[in-house]
Amino acid sequence: MKQWQAFIVFVLLFTMNVVLLFAVDDSGSNAEDDSFDEDTLIMEGGGMTVVGTAETTQQMEVITKEDIEKRQAPDLATLLEETLDMGITRYGAYGNQTEINIRGFDTERIAILIDGVPANSPRSGEFDVSQIDLSNVERIEVIYGGSDTKYNVTGALGGVINIITRKRQEKGLRIKGGFSNTGYLPNQYNIRQSGGTVGDPQWQDLVDTQMLNLSASYGAEKYSWKLNWFGDRAANHYMYKDYFGFARRKESNEVWDTGLGFSFIRDLPQNASLLVSTDLYYADKNYPVTGTAQGFAKEYDFSLKPNILLNMPRVFHDSLSTEASLSYTWANMRYGEISRSDDQYITAVNRWVWYPTEKLTFRSGVDWRFIHVDSTEDSLRNGNNGGLYGTAEYKPIKELLFIVSVKGVTDTKQGAVIPKAGFVWQAVDWFALKNNYFRSFKFPDFDDLFYHSADGLYVGNPDLKPEDGWGADLVGEFAVTEKFSASTTVYAQWTTDSIHWVKQGSHWSPENVGTGCFIGVDLRPVLTLPVSFWIFDKLKLGLSYQYQLSWLLNDDLDFSDALRIPYMPMHIAGGSVDVSWKSRTSKAGSLLVSAHWESLRYADTLNRMELEPYCLVNITVNQRIGKKFTAFMVLRNVLNQLYTSFAEYPMPGVSLTLGGRVNIMGKP
Repeated sequence: MKQWQAFIVFVLLFTMNVVLLFAVDDSGSNAEDDSFDEDTLIMEGGGMTVVGTAETTQQMEVITKEDIEKRQAPDLATLLEETLDMGITRYGAYGNQTEINIRGFDTERIAILIDGVPANSPRSGEFDVSQIDLSNVERIEVIYGGSDTKYNVTGALGGVINIITRKRQEKGLRIKGGFSNTGYLPNQYNIRQSGGTVGDPQWQDLVDTQMLNLSASYGAEKYSWKLNWFGDRAANHYMYKDYFGFARRKESNEVWDTGLGFSFIRDLPQNASLLVSTDLYYADKNYPVTGTAQGFAKEYDFSLKPNILLNMPRVFHDSLSTEASLSYTWANMRYGEISRSDDQYITAVNRWVWYPTEKLTFRSGVDWRFIHVDSTEDSLRNGNNGGLYGTAEYKPIKELLFIVSVKGVTDTKQGAVIPKAGFVWQAVDWFALKNNYFRSFKFPDFDDLFYHSADGLYVGNPDLKPEDGWGADLVGEFAVTEKFSASTTVYAQWTTDSIHWVKQGSHWSPENVGTGCFIGVDLRPVLTLPVSFWIFDKLKLGLSYQYQLSWLLNDDLDFSDALRIPYMPMHIAGGSVDVSWKSRTSKAGSLLVSAHWESLRYADTLNRMELEPYCLVNITVNQRIGKKFTAFMVLRNVLNQLYTSFAEYPMPGVSLTLGGRVNIMGKP
């Protein structure tokens, strides 16, 4: 019961924070009259995420609310692929398993946060991108590289993705909604592979996928609330080519899902804020046995995620701040006839910031997760893990910032110390240099340790060691003028004891067999030009190129074998042209053309199963009609590339999405 004792300690600390808030004398201080610098503490997304450092030494990309609305992406993975040219591995269209890749590391090795709180499954390490309602997202931060010091979370071998959904609402009542329909191009197809009967075009595929979202929000002087709902239906009936080159129609992959979220923000004395929120998600999915099979297994997903967060910019003195978060997750899954899981975990986070001088800042905090897993594969298990960190930021001169951090982590059976050091040097007004050295570390997931399938074919390994590694990067950021900016990153990372499932006699079991090396370059120039031609007012050109060498060094392999890590392309390139206009009648719109290209990939460790290069070209048009309605059209995969993202799981060809967003009531 040690984990519950630790949990009680955190609850006491959380309660103490609240008591301290009201115990501090407010009679001699006023938010408008004292010397507190509002720019000292960066409050992301309206002030309701975990207190983070004002400036990070790492490469960081931000997706804004405007970017999200322009792209009209169906899910988080598509948005990351189209805006940041991030590598995405999919098992199919909407609702299917999806892996996000950063610097050669998949979702299990990327820390996914929602409003600053860890959201990866402690059982599998995965994250279901379908549970994120993009209409409710205000901002997304992507931090590249391991051992970040902005949110100080563990398990971030490849990086951190923080999805910010909660913010203070504007004064007044607002009701918003959106609807879209996605259709795939019908055609004749073979019903049963090469020798099957030819089927006629299915015109219902023109109304294959529908997505609906609604929200209501209200903002007052001391509080605000927001209620949002989404519902999706995806038949996923698209055309593809089988192994023999014959046209087939995807079937048995239907998905229904829905989600409901509510948040309430209340102002407290001393500029503090209290956030209470909860999210519900339910999905009914048909998963094909293989990517081309007619048979399927049913999956039902349900999750409940209440959360409470206390933000205190002042504790005792203007130089001391804190924030505490306590969240509970219940995730229930039923797959097929015999597989089920019932996961419950509590995540506690408490972070403190102290500004003793203008040049020096100290940050510290603790995060802990209590895990209860009850599944047919892992049986009944309890566990907990977390860590305590301390970070010092020193700014000897205005142009130079040093950040040194140490975090100790443990799962109560073993522990590790994770150091990191970095700096930011604003050499001149238009150029900044960043440099980082870090250790990356991750404990094994529950499935890796205890998984045991009903047929005994897949068996976990309780003797696994944590994944460990070291890395470094160098980042150059250019902002020559307001019209041109660019970033260049060079990085290297070495990882040992990487966990992979390998065949052991008659069964599969995870082993610490993975040793890998990654070296890469990331280039991102952006050109923004004001345009005075007819109704056009802005032209934005963006390019992206990522070059990565990866070496698989398992067992007796070395660099001379030149085996690449599976699903890691050597080249990823992308670009976008964004043209916006505004007419005399105040009707605004935009045209966005983007492309994403990935080079040859391999689906196996021996590099024998090749996945061909592919290029996705998308066209998006947004047009405001009146003051309350915006219509949009998206053509995805315009070139109708028939490609495979994950081995033997074909992806859709060209698709057309038509829809609109409406703001039913504006600010009174």
